[in-house]
Amino acid sequence: MHFPGFAFPDWAYKPESSPGSRQIQLWHFILELLQKEEYQNVIAWQGDYGEFVIKDPDEVARLWGIRKCKPHMNYDKLSRALRYYYNKRILHKTKGKRFTYKFNFSKVVLVNYPLLDMAGMCGRPWGEGEEVWERNEA
Repeated sequence: MHFPGFAFPDWAYKPESSPGSRQIQLWHFILELLQKEEYQNVIAWQGDYGEFVIKDPDEVARLWGIRKCKPHMNYDKLSRALRYYYNKRILHKTKGKRFTYKFNFSKVVLVNYPLLDMAGMCGRPWGEGEEVWERNEA
């Protein structure tokens, strides 16, 4: 899977031998939605660098269910899958903000990113905001 402006590390993909190998993962799908203007009423960048809010959790779950051919997908199941990424440090829940998460872009390498403004967050030096990540994990 390739997304313009993003380079994903090898560990982000399922092994080649697994059934459904190289299928899109949830965090890839979320980045895909965040890149498309037509989904700004459903999910959008906000606040700090890498932070996004799911404005319509049921719709995001429905779209994910369509993509994965799982018609019974709901937000409870989707949020359980998101929690899996906490230990991998791909993203974390923003404390005190409902349906709000933050990507750890030191794990998701961005290249040639002027295609997406990320709510005015482009141009920040890499690594800026890492102290926030560490503080939120404590």
